[in-house]
Amino acid sequence: MNASDPADGLGLGFRLAHEVLDPMKAAFVNKDEIIDLLGVCLVARENLFILGPPGTAKSALVHELGRRIEGRTFEYLLTRFTEPNELFGPFDIRRLREGDLVTNTEGMLPEASLVFLDELLNANSAILNSLLTVLNERVFRRGRETRPLPTLLVVGASNRLPEDDALGALFDRFLARVRCDNVPAEKLTEVLDAGWKLDLDLVEASRSLGVDDVRRLQAMLPQVDFRAVRPAYLELVHRLRHAGIPISDRRAVKLQRLLAASALLSGRLQAAVSDLWVLRYTWDAEEQQEVIAALVEQAYDQAPAEPRAHPRSRTGESPDPESLARDLEQIEKRLPQSAESPADRSYLRDRLSVLAGRCQWVTDEENRAFLLERAHRLLKEMGA
Repeated sequence: MNASDPADGLGLGFRLAHEVLDPMKAAFVNKDEIIDLLGVCLVARENLFILGPPGTAKSALVHELGRRIEGRTFEYLLTRFTEPNELFGPFDIRRLREGDLVTNTEGMLPEASLVFLDELLNANSAILNSLLTVLNERVFRRGRETRPLPTLLVVGASNRLPEDDALGALFDRFLARVRCDNVPAEKLTEVLDAGWKLDLDLVEASRSLGVDDVRRLQAMLPQVDFRAVRPAYLELVHRLRHAGIPISDRRAVKLQRLLAASALLSGRLQAAVSDLWVLRYTWDAEEQQEVIAALVEQAYDQAPAEPRAHPRSRTGESPDPESLARDLEQIEKRLPQSAESPADRSYLRDRLSVLAGRCQWVTDEENRAFLLERAHRLLKEMGA
């Protein structure tokens, strides 16, 4: 199969979506969102951060993806005391006796196709620089030793967000972020049944797609045409920045890889407005999620319907009233301090307007009325 043949590449995208990702959705209850992001990040060769408590199938998802594409998976639980040897392997004793400092990487991170790092934010300074190089460049460096890595995807997980600059730099290398929680109580029976089958290895995984096929699909990224979506993308980035979402120039450039991956998985060589769904997952803090989702939805509303849109582009999900309430509370707390800063006042007013529009789509009538009343009261206080 020729990697430069568009028909072959689009066929691989279709097969990855329907022969790998769709069966995973059938095997894992309530994890469609995360599985779609795993697929996009895999094709884009970018990193995914999953926020959530232990026991919510984060590592199981990565292992199942690796099993279905016949790739090697490396998993490690980081602690404050984790040493580089535990991730990358020890020095080769035989070669060391000969005067060469060479790492024995057998079975370790440098030989893996998929990497899952649990409790990522426990990373200490001893391994931080090595991890940044892996995440940025897919290169392993140790002393004079440098080697390219076969890593297709790195997934990091934690039950918290970074609180200091050093870990913030590590977190920034994960282009997409998503929450992973326990399923709702009414779906627990489905979880028990599905989990039992996975635990006993009763879920069959087709072997029709392999690591080399994924690499061929990744090689198609430069062929995706952005001309049709670029005006909408530029406007959305500007609006996100104006709403206080810190999207750097570097991040804006790299996000195009996710848009291209979404297009390929949808069977297209042209990026479309529907591919902007990936920007929902650019948040740095959880309270940003509703604002970002609202701005992305507004970008959709200004574009015609597309027959080959990615299924994640229109989920039909209503806004989360609890998240909206937290965002409104945060704005209310910041109002007194913003009185002396016109720029901060303007930012809060714009963000509040977005949230007020989002409140109208809450399905529960009582919650909707409560949130709208609060949003309009705050707008009135700001003179809007």
